[in-house]
Amino acid sequence: MDLRTKAEAFRALHHGGRILVLVNAWDVPSARIVEEAGAAAIATTSAGVANALGYADGQRIPREVMIDAVRRIVRAVQVPVSADVEAGYGPSPDDVGETARLLLDAGAVGLNFEDGSGDPAAPLVAVERQVERIGAIRRAADAAGVPLTINARTDVFLDAVGAPATRFDEAVRRANAYLGAGADCAFVPGVAAADVIAELVRAVRGPLNILAGPGAPPIAELQRLGVARVSTGSAFARACYARARAVARDVLTSGSWEALLADAIPYREMNELAGRRGSSPSAQAED
Repeated sequence: MDLRTKAEAFRALHHGGRILVLVNAWDVPSARIVEEAGAAAIATTSAGVANALGYADGQRIPREVMIDAVRRIVRAVQVPVSADVEAGYGPSPDDVGETARLLLDAGAVGLNFEDGSGDPAAPLVAVERQVERIGAIRRAADAAGVPLTINARTDVFLDAVGAPATRFDEAVRRANAYLGAGADCAFVPGVAAADVIAELVRAVRGPLNILAGPGAPPIAELQRLGVARVSTGSAFARACYARARAVARDVLTSGSWEALLADAIPYREMNELAGRRGSSPSAQAED
């Protein structure tokens, strides 16, 4: 499947009447595990990728390192891949346009693009500036001839920006401005109440992405509410690391191998998940 066809297929998943569920991967094995579980598409988690490579989240990872991680995931799976590129790895429209170009070159067909500024005094990028930056992403995709799915995220609720009574209207204002600038889906993380989600579905003029989190409705309820897409963000990676921490503590405190071996993926299968198919039979050591 060529890149354009894959991009069209991914975009269509936002309009099929069935909620798109994205379990966010951070490396090749996690992406293959998600794909084998039946996922229609793979999304990456910026936090998961950054943390696995020794960086804190929040655009501390170099752009080229993030893009390389996405490229590895794209090559490892057959389904469409959408990448979390945080705030685009640069302040200007040219910066984010180049990020989009590099992402398309890596084989991704969608991206998450957030409006957080990283500045506590002004936590969100001005709407007008963000609209310019989304326009630059769209132009880069159009130049490549690929209908890249832009999932435009606003962090009004996630970062608790402004007085509580103002957040809904501000999130809707931003979401609709971003959709008008060329985004395909509006991402409003930090919302869990079903009634607020239902109001967002009605007020946002395009598909809505919700982040799975504490108190969030289950998938069937989100679909009933009209949500087009739900993603796990970094929670899947953090759940896996929580299991790793529990196993390490058990080994070092109990002296037992029970937790270590109970659910371990077999060695050969893990090698296949990591892409080491065809390794020589002599390479048997389970290091």
